[in-house]
Amino acid sequence: MAYDADLGRDDLETFDGAQPDNFWRADPHLRRVLARLAGETTLAGWETQLDQFGAECAGGIDAAVRLNNLGHNLPTLDRFDGFGARLEAVEHHPSFHIAGRGIYGSGVMKALTEAHGNVKSLAMFYLSSHNGEGGHNCPLACTAGAIKAIRALGSAVVRDRYLPRLLSTDYQTLAHGAQFLTEVQGGSDVGANSVRALPSDDASLTFALHGEKWFCSNVTADLVVVTARLEGAAEGTEGLGMFLMPRRLPDGSLNRFTIRRLKDKIGTRTLPTAELDLNGALAYPLGPTEGAFKNVMTYVINTSRLFNAVGCCGMARRAGLVAHGYAAHRKAFGRPIAHYPMVADILATMRAQTAAMTSGTFYLAAQADRIEQGDADAETRGFWRMAVNLNKMRTALTAHEVIQSGLEILGGNGTIETFSVLPRLLRDNVVFENWEGSHNVLLLQVLRDCKTKRLHQAFFAHLATLGGNPDRIRTAAAAARSELEAALAGDEALATLVIRRLGSRIAYLFWAAAMHADGTEPALIDHFLDHAIGPQPAQDAAYARRIAALAQVP
Repeated sequence: MAYDADLGRDDLETFDGAQPDNFWRADPHLRRVLARLAGETTLAGWETQLDQFGAECAGGIDAAVRLNNLGHNLPTLDRFDGFGARLEAVEHHPSFHIAGRGIYGSGVMKALTEAHGNVKSLAMFYLSSHNGEGGHNCPLACTAGAIKAIRALGSAVVRDRYLPRLLSTDYQTLAHGAQFLTEVQGGSDVGANSVRALPSDDASLTFALHGEKWFCSNVTADLVVVTARLEGAAEGTEGLGMFLMPRRLPDGSLNRFTIRRLKDKIGTRTLPTAELDLNGALAYPLGPTEGAFKNVMTYVINTSRLFNAVGCCGMARRAGLVAHGYAAHRKAFGRPIAHYPMVADILATMRAQTAAMTSGTFYLAAQADRIEQGDADAETRGFWRMAVNLNKMRTALTAHEVIQSGLEILGGNGTIETFSVLPRLLRDNVVFENWEGSHNVLLLQVLRDCKTKRLHQAFFAHLATLGGNPDRIRTAAAAARSELEAALAGDEALATLVIRRLGSRIAYLFWAAAMHADGTEPALIDHFLDHAIGPQPAQDAAYARRIAALAQVP
């Protein structure tokens, strides 16, 4: 006869063995979203690629990322070779490269050049993000921004030399990107940046960069988008140019920069983030050498904000899979804990939150495709500009809530790094919350855009056409718009406090409308709205039945 401890361990092993072996096949909501946004015929053409990558993400890539995140396998700085020559390199455990080959080999970057490129690329990024940042997902976002900037603004020399490698699937020879924007004195105040760009003396039309960059993730990237200021240029963001800095010069030698140290971060620990000194580093201009910050926002920062949001969706989805699986197999007082109403309520809310943020974020990806193809009208572009910032802010916060709920379901086991991926997902998500703009920075940009550009008018007009706009969403949206307009007309300091609360509510309404457009089951939309904006429904027998149904594995 087995002891109780043996039975309990059997339940845990059953839970682990029952986790999906293919993240794509396990996600009917994602399939529904993609089918609506790209069309069933297009999705059918993607099916084999998504299916194969979904299996890799749940299999070999997952195993490699887990191994790479063990404390003794984290990256280390390797500045010099045995003879004292500069390397300015980072040494990785072999598992880092196993994950990288699988992720880059999927064609996630090449997908950007196809029809519905943002939607397809981000669908693959979503699957990859089930493993957290994984050492490679931040670089993917940065590489996407570099691709877009080079295609739009790069010289023929830059495009011919670097684009093929950025789009390649050969891990041994491809190029991956980074963006070094932050400086120690400025942080989010990019206008305070002081790195200088000096024109080269020859006819190469290149520049030499001098100064210090403070937060350089993927520090060994092959190609880096950098902001710098020419001598005598205007103060603030108006005087900044955008440049492309290769790791190696055309002759193969190392560019003129030095790595100070790797940062010891709370999360994304296999992604090497460093402080960097630029000592006359060669760089190519991308667009005008002054007044280029608008291009930085368009091609780099907003791209990263969209990737960031999709990454949060992927991490939340993985947390839901772990929590649902655990609750179905973990027994307490004689039955699986999923059968207890409080646990079921948590599971249902996790599922609703994840579906909502996924519907909203992929809708933005589809609109990004329209904008880049020149098919979007002014209303859509205004909507997108406001929504991408609210969405980035709220997806990061909601993913944190979902992952934290997963930890609650697992109880004490949830705190153990080697028991599940949840502790790592939570730590990675903390970094995502600050990557490409803290919540306050994003909300202030929204407030400024509403005040100076009246973007909320385009936002609410577009929202009214999304998903048939059910009465509940329409009524709540009208109230939110009135509250926002009152805040804009009043005291500026008070308006900043109002937008902190109101911004989340507006994002929730956008998500709910996107869910409705995707054909999400009404009960799931109602449950999301009940918890997101209220009012709370009556806690009666009908509510209990609804929770029990929604708590089932999606």
